[in-house]
Amino acid sequence: MSCSAEGLAAALREAAEVVAEHRSELVELDRVIGDADHGENLSRGFTAMVAALETEVPPTPAAVLKLAATTLISKVGGAAGPLYGTAFLRASAKLGDAAVLDPPLLIEALRAALEGVQARGKAVGGDATMVDALIPALSAAEGAAGGSVAEVLTAAAEAADRGAESTVDLVPRKGRASYLGERAVGHMDPGARSTALLLHAFAEAAR
Repeated sequence: MSCSAEGLAAALREAAEVVAEHRSELVELDRVIGDADHGENLSRGFTAMVAALETEVPPTPAAVLKLAATTLISKVGGAAGPLYGTAFLRASAKLGDAAVLDPPLLIEALRAALEGVQARGKAVGGDATMVDALIPALSAAEGAAGGSVAEVLTAAAEAADRGAESTVDLVPRKGRASYLGERAVGHMDPGARSTALLLHAFAEAAR
């Protein structure tokens, strides 16, 4: 099974609904260890993205992701805009002019997204960031490579959940949370949580 540009646009709309539903949760997570803007910023960015897609859905999956990237970078403040924007932009570049997104290409896009986030944020596994959700997500996606797009995304989302949970026990080494040091232990990283939420939304849309 593969995913067209229209299918990817539908997945982004699903993601926007999930972000809106969890806005308060993400705000609270960020209030404890950050500046409480993660949920609000993401919600604003995805709302703007949906509005842009209502005007016209670009012709290829890569073009859809590029629209998502540019919207997030221009509309989302804080660290989330540049990080998610870079993730979508790198994924878009990996897709090239492919008419559909199939499982192997999806895995390559996830790898490119992770590499983009790491290049932008300079984070590695164990730093208590969204990277701690993305690394296991990619590994799980690779393990599900023989399945459908929905199966690959479901595996990635479930692994991202576990990765996000792992940040509760970590001492943050990047971002505003790193200023708290040991005091941040016991709190989930909001970026890791939103990463897992987005992957679940994409998986649900694919199903």
